[in-house]
Amino acid sequence: MYELKPLSRDAIPGALAKAERYRLLNEPWQAESICRDILAVEPENQAALVMLVLALTDQFDQGISIQEAHQTADKLWDRYASAYYRGIVFERHAMALFRHGDFRAGPAVYALIESAMQWYQRAQAIRPPSNDDSLLRWNTCARFLRRTPHLVPAAEIPEPVLSE
Repeated sequence: MYELKPLSRDAIPGALAKAERYRLLNEPWQAESICRDILAVEPENQAALVMLVLALTDQFDQGISIQEAHQTADKLWDRYASAYYRGIVFERHAMALFRHGDFRAGPAVYALIESAMQWYQRAQAIRPPSNDDSLLRWNTCARFLRRTPHLVPAAEIPEPVLSE
């Protein structure tokens, strides 16, 4: 097959900027590839790990696995960032399922949104001063659940009544 060409360390700042640009251009697979090139040179580069989490979650609509996004968020050193981006993973997975699922996906979407909200609460408890990002995300999730009252936990779905 083809052997990948290594990125030089001096090119990392520019590569990060390109990855962000590709995400904004709705080309997350390009951003993902660039992040992987950066991480091949600097495996613990926190900015590349964050960008990779976001690029992976941008691709949930195309069937990208949630597991790798969680594993990548776990590599973040900062406890706040790790909790915040775990919330992002759950929220974006819920939204992808909501967009592409049918009526049976409701309980799963609800559970994923609740998981996201729990991670945002954890992040909020340890957030840096003047950083309300986790609060903003929590509010977005709460508003989503308010706007979609048909989404309920699985336990609240009535059992069908079968007539004889």
